[in-house]
Amino acid sequence: MKRVVIVHGFKGRPETNWKPWLRNELEEKGYVVDVPDMPNTEHPIASEWNNKLAEVVGEPNIDTYLVGHSLGSITILRYLETLTDDQKIGGAILVAGFGERFQRYNAGNHDTFFDHELNWQRIREHCERFTAIHGEDDPNVELGQLELFKQKLGAKAIATRGMGHYGSPDGVYEVPMVRDELLVMTREN
Repeated sequence: MKRVVIVHGFKGRPETNWKPWLRNELEEKGYVVDVPDMPNTEHPIASEWNNKLAEVVGEPNIDTYLVGHSLGSITILRYLETLTDDQKIGGAILVAGFGERFQRYNAGNHDTFFDHELNWQRIREHCERFTAIHGEDDPNVELGQLELFKQKLGAKAIATRGMGHYGSPDGVYEVPMVRDELLVMTREN
């Protein structure tokens, strides 16, 4: 059975913006979906978020798919770095995500997520399918992060307009593109 874990971002909650809609859409199609309430969302600590994600996923396998929004995306990448050599997931979708500090980066809020450079090769050893979706008009995360995911992960890169940072302040409560990309990704495995 295909399983999806949706990881919210900074100051996020499982019940905010498009996560409840995506959960419902996927559950109606027979997927098992988890949307964990990540710890300490006002002052996130990478190790706490990584431990929470590992706890929720349990034993990852090729029927496991991860969807991350913003800080949830780098949480997924950090989690993939920690998997053992024989562990793989089926795929990941990174929405408005980032994998390095960038010009608009708000130092202090996410510093623990950058205590070392990402090991891109190790990440790819545990997940071969990535899709990165990013708004050209995102006020929080620079569009260059989309190109980074394309280069480092071989991600399918999708740039959009009118979605901002894909959050509630942007009026984004449904993202059919995320659902559709995930459905394609899960059918390919």
